[in-house]
Amino acid sequence: MGTSLKGRTIVMSGGSRGIGLAILTAAARQGANAVFLAKTDTPDPRLPGTVHTAVAEIEAAGGSAVAVVGDVREEADVERAVATAVDRFGGVDICVNNASALDVRGTEELPVKRFDLMQSINSRGTFLLTRACLPYLKQSDHAHVLTLSPPLNLAPRWLGAHPGYTVSKYGMTLLTLGWAAEFAEHGIAANCLWPQTMIATAAVANVLGGESLASRSRGPEIMADAALAVLSRPPREQTGQTLVDADVLTAAGITDLARYGGGQDPELDLFVDPPQGG
Repeated sequence: MGTSLKGRTIVMSGGSRGIGLAILTAAARQGANAVFLAKTDTPDPRLPGTVHTAVAEIEAAGGSAVAVVGDVREEADVERAVATAVDRFGGVDICVNNASALDVRGTEELPVKRFDLMQSINSRGTFLLTRACLPYLKQSDHAHVLTLSPPLNLAPRWLGAHPGYTVSKYGMTLLTLGWAAEFAEHGIAANCLWPQTMIATAAVANVLGGESLASRSRGPEIMADAALAVLSRPPREQTGQTLVDADVLTAAGITDLARYGGGQDPELDLFVDPPQGG
């Protein structure tokens, strides 16, 4: 699926667990470098792993990794993460906007503090990290921005479900599509990637539906494989798209998705409609 990521440097927000860690581990198997900005320096009983266990897992897979303990909402922390990538590995080839806050309460139930948190982490964090990476992406011959955000589904069902969360995620998508146009002449690919189904992460288990929903969710590896399929392509070949993991893998010739779990009828993710007639 395209060119190897050996020697390429990825800067990611989040990455100590879940989909982000799966992407970094998969890239490490090809010999990629990883710098990720995350907060979990000490164990949290509600969440698996820390930045330190994530570094160990990435390096065991064959890559080099540096964890920067910090908050994607803080501009200084973001700048420090990018500076670490430049100092340690000489630049940035790939920026992955992975960190995200989730709260699917309706407008009347959602506290303003939680609304602000989602906008700060999701849309603003995506802006901060990508902006900080841009000077170095312009110098790379394999420059990618990949944002884990959904297609812009304007069906009333989705617009009315949880507007506070939706605007934060759609903001990530709009920024990324904007960058695809803004930096096209520099050869920087900017795409969004979203799972077709729920993914078995701590957020799904803790926030959305517990173990029952987790059992009907695919593993994070499906997003990792799809991400690598996107990131291994020459940047000018694919940009300005909102992609769904299953579609990416099908296009790459991988049609048997049973390996990723979720059972025979996995739960569709947010913003994804059932197929026509399905």
